[in-house]
Formats: sequence, C-alpha cells, structure tokens
Amino acid sequence: MKVIILAGGLGTRLSEYTKLIPKPMVEIGGKPILWHIMNHYARYGYNDFIIALGYKGDVIKNYFLQYYTVNNDFTIDLAENKISYINERPQNWKVSLVDTGASTLTGGRILRLKELIGKEDFMVTYGDAVSNVNIAELVREYKASGTLAMVTAVHPTARFGELKIDENKYVREFKEKPQINQGWINGGFFVLNYKVFDYIAGDGTAFESEPLEKLARDGQLKTYCHEGFWQCMDTVRDRDNLNALWASGDVPWLK
Repeated sequence: MKVIILAGGLGTRLSEYTKLIPKPMVEIGGKPILWHIMNHYARYGYNDFIIALGYKGDVIKNYFLQYYTVNNDFTIDLAENKISYINERPQNWKVSLVDTGASTLTGGRILRLKELIGKEDFMVTYGDAVSNVNIAELVREYKASGTLAMVTAVHPTARFGELKIDENKYVREFKEKPQINQGWINGGFFVLNYKVFDYIAGDGTAFESEPLEKLARDGQLKTYCHEGFWQCMDTVRDRDNLNALWASGDVPWLK
C-alpha cells in the first residue's frame, strides 16, 4: 500500500524556518520531520512513499537526491569519477517526488496522484505531525470497516499548561501542554479506497472540506481513535518541544 505525504503547504506559522525551507524539512534531532514520519510508516513495513510537493519542493527533491551520500561514508575516485561506499547503510524506501502545484489544496494534491495510485487502497498523512499511531491496527480496522475511508482521530495538545487545584486552591499538579482527554480532532493518518478520488473536484478542493463531509454523509467515513501520543508541529514552540523530547531520549513517536 502506497503512502502519500502532503508536503506542499506554506507553513506560515513557522515562518522563522519556512522562509528558507518547506515545513516538512524543519528538523527534529537533526532529521527533517518528514524523515520521522516516513520512518514511522516503514517500521510497519510501508515503505513506498509519494511526496506531494508544492512550496519549495526543490528543497525536498535535493534532500532525497543527496540522501544516500549524506547518510553513508564513501570514497570518491576523482580520476575515475566513481564512488564506493564504506560500511554502507542502505534505506529500503521507494520515494516518488511529485510537484502537485504551488497553490493546490490538499484534496487537489491527492487527486493529482490518481494515476500513481491506480485502483488500490492507499494511505495519506500530513507532513507536519509525529505520533505513535499503530499503523497495523489502523489498516486492520479500515479493512474490517467496509467503508471507503478511515481517518485517525486524536486528542489535541492543550495550548496552555493544565492546573489541578484542590478544594483549598493549592495547585496539586501542573502539566505543561498536556494532551486533552476530551474531544477529538482530525489527526491525519488516513486509509482510503481509490474511489475516494471521485469525491475530489480539483486543485481548489480542500480534502478536509467537501470530500470528507460527503464521505461522512454517505456513511463511508469511519474513525480510528488513537489515545496515544500525537503532536503537530505548527509553531516554533512545538518544534522546540519535539526537539527537547528527542534530546531526552524518551521519544514517544518511536514507541
């Protein structure tokens, strides 16, 4: 099953970084968040990726063009113009990089990849969130559902610290940016039937609007409810928190 990663947005709330690079290339622990997302899927055996490019897509293309040499030691024979690798560490990923337009919305990006998907089930996610979603369970629930689409529902992270206060107004517990236990939001990590393409009108269609709304009305959209870790990287603070988790060695999206 192929995995589409939507990587073409402007990332305006991370403009400190995205003036120079696209949002999926902002790093956590020295690796782009895009790499972390792909590594997550690959751990479950899904390693055939289609990256839907848009804003500064050339940066992502160049990253993968140089990926093998950057991530391996090598000897270069300048006279013969040959490279031989030392302690080679191959990556078992197939990556298709497709320009889906600078201003195309999410649904339009998916639709532009119709020919690459063919008549098969496929997965879609966003290029700016990490989680410990169990992809194997997600796919099993999708296959058992009999519907055309499944979306992963997650608990969002609170914007502010949470106080637990006793009857005497003493703070008994303080949690910085906890995950909210009530309420669900769209966390991405979709599994879709190819017939979903029929629900997308064109480049100006946001997948989160008409397509998902109509799938829901038609009884063709079910949820996979994920109670574990999920974090979108929307702001510099989000990026700093994710890097702090990486530095601590307690990395929830690797569990």
